[in-house]
Amino acid sequence: MSIDIEKLTIQEAKKLLSKREVSSRELCEATLKKIEEKEKDIHAYVEVFSNVLQQADEADRKRNDGEASPLLGIPLAIKDNILIEGRVASASSKILEKYRATYSATAIKKLQKAGTVFIGRTNMDEFAMGGSTENSAFGATKNPHDLSRVPGGSSGGSAAAVASGEALGALGSDTGGSIRQPAAFCGIVGLKPTYGKVSRHGLMAMGSSLDQIGPMTKTVTDAELLFTVISGNDSLDSTSGIYEKEIPKIQKKKIVVPQGIQKGLHQDMEKNFNESIEKFKTLGYEVTEKEFPHLHLSLPSYYVLMPAEVSANMSRYDGIRFGLHVSGGTLLEDYEKTRHEGFGKEVRRRIMLGTYVLSSGYYDDFYKTANSVRALIAKDFQEAFEDASFVLMPTTPTPPFALGEKTEDPLTMYLSDIFTVSANLVGIPAISLPSGFSQSNGVKLPLGIQLLSSYNNEEALFRAGKEFLNEQ
Repeated sequence: MSIDIEKLTIQEAKKLLSKREVSSRELCEATLKKIEEKEKDIHAYVEVFSNVLQQADEADRKRNDGEASPLLGIPLAIKDNILIEGRVASASSKILEKYRATYSATAIKKLQKAGTVFIGRTNMDEFAMGGSTENSAFGATKNPHDLSRVPGGSSGGSAAAVASGEALGALGSDTGGSIRQPAAFCGIVGLKPTYGKVSRHGLMAMGSSLDQIGPMTKTVTDAELLFTVISGNDSLDSTSGIYEKEIPKIQKKKIVVPQGIQKGLHQDMEKNFNESIEKFKTLGYEVTEKEFPHLHLSLPSYYVLMPAEVSANMSRYDGIRFGLHVSGGTLLEDYEKTRHEGFGKEVRRRIMLGTYVLSSGYYDDFYKTANSVRALIAKDFQEAFEDASFVLMPTTPTPPFALGEKTEDPLTMYLSDIFTVSANLVGIPAISLPSGFSQSNGVKLPLGIQLLSSYNNEEALFRAGKEFLNEQ
């Protein structure tokens, strides 16, 4: 049968496979064909695995033997900072260009047990530091909807692969919006789960108190399926299940919108956001505004805490234990030359910023203060969830921006995260939903909104997301 791999969902593919109307090999052949057609323009991958069809044949054999794993034979893409044993895992950085993982991430093991076929490693901003996938050491990824624009970041390769039909779904990681922002820019669904809900074991750390692996898919139903497979407590992750005892208090169709959240929005984004609010009302949701006194401090506190954690996490890349090594005249010169040649500009910038805010004399003024603000932001959300199930915000302040538009202005680039970082600071789940389009020079550019809910309340996000997108 003919397979429209760009429109096919994971759920639909599962049904076709179970009815024997299509084989995993046929699914993967269609995916590889789409990659052959589009990859030279989009550059979603840093590596397409050479054994994809062998993996597919093994899945078909297992199905013929009666096995019925939840993702058996489904082709997925994996962000380049999630370890697969024996595979190169570079985080799109020169410093790890030839590094091969010695073990698999817990999320990968769960996908393998579920029967997944891994297509390849997707491009990303180096060590997940960026919002456009232009910071990759191996070249920028382009938005499938408009090749002159960015796909978002840092999980831009995963988002572009799903949006272009180069994978049925993908894993990304979200530290301050790195799943949700590219999902919005590419017109797909992206979920940042509750912190600790998906094991971070085997995810290259950027900001350890912020990072979370999550699914990127065409539909909410597919995101729920992947989340169900990869979630769960893990003894190898000390933060696993950290919010397990937090029980959602409210389960009703009530949404709050932070007061003033639309200030400064691109006009198309503002119009779309208002239309989304009205749509939720027609679906039976009560939508009210509420003051979040400290929400405006999310971005400045994030850009103190995140670089501080980056500074600590990047210290392991010293050219001695693994990865790139560049020799100097002394041990100190080894460190300096290795990091200068191995790290890109944005990584070095964040290391320097993080080291500064952690330094003697500045720790209390910056890092300690930012942590106090983080607690106040969490309190704002806790109070909101005492009377409502959801908080609604735009995912991004603008439609996808042009390649190169913000690369020379880091502060402007950081503002792309203004609506997404709060979920990571607080640890709550958030889902970005495609909500419409903006027209630019005759091209339709995707827009997205995001729903946030209380700890471990992903089920409510899936339910509301399916209603909003009219998924059966």
